[in-house]
Amino acid sequence: MSHLNTTSRRITGVAVAVAALAGAMIAQAAATQAAAMALPPTHAGFDYQIGGAYTPPAGVKVVTRDHTASPAAGLYNICYVNAFQAQPGAEGEWAPDLLLRDSAGNVVYDEDWGEAFLDIGTAAKRQRIADRIGAQIDGCRDKGFQAVEPDNYDSYTRSGNRLTANHAQAFIKLLSTRAHADGLAIAQKNTPELAGNRTANGLDFAVAEECGQYDECGDYTSAFGNNVIVIEYTNAGRTKACRGWGGTLSIVQRDLAVSPAGSSGYVRKTC
Repeated sequence: MSHLNTTSRRITGVAVAVAALAGAMIAQAAATQAAAMALPPTHAGFDYQIGGAYTPPAGVKVVTRDHTASPAAGLYNICYVNAFQAQPGAEGEWAPDLLLRDSAGNVVYDEDWGEAFLDIGTAAKRQRIADRIGAQIDGCRDKGFQAVEPDNYDSYTRSGNRLTANHAQAFIKLLSTRAHADGLAIAQKNTPELAGNRTANGLDFAVAEECGQYDECGDYTSAFGNNVIVIEYTNAGRTKACRGWGGTLSIVQRDLAVSPAGSSGYVRKTC
């Protein structure tokens, strides 16, 4: 055997050892991240407080609050961010090219809420939007939230075919990567038609509005098991959700404005 061959094998052996060490370090980092990330308890008392924070009612163990609020002490806290649409009247806070536009160049709105759609139609724009939403996710981590709920995942269904399910999934993957890097669990908000892709999209649990009302709760449990939180906005929807899923899922009825306790429109009921 030549000296050259011996040296070559030694170099190869070192490279293999370095690669193995790097793999072990990555695996350890992933294990540490998984240990730090906790899912919300299932079939637990839940309150949806995105319209304003207040003292959680007795028996509540899980609460969702807006990213601008502080978490509730001693509870599992989910941080709400409006990830796929601009807040009402906040179009000017976004670069003009990041707002979805029609063929005439006009901004396209979600008419129900008066919110401009964000344009996640290209990889470059998705990354720029994700950087900004990611800063909000980092803020959730810094405040002590355990999870994040990016809203309007289903915006593409209301975009007049200007956005697609593939665009939405490519964007949510950026957010799930950011959340997991922060040690936060991340919810799939609504969008039952994409629930079957939850693993590929990096989504850990579901927050489903009116799945009782529209007979969709099973679509979520098929993908997420009992890691599903249900918000209903009508007595009929709550009754259906409780009849079918009250023994396994976290279910609450709130008023549509999600008003703080003590306000005139406040509604909160459970099974």
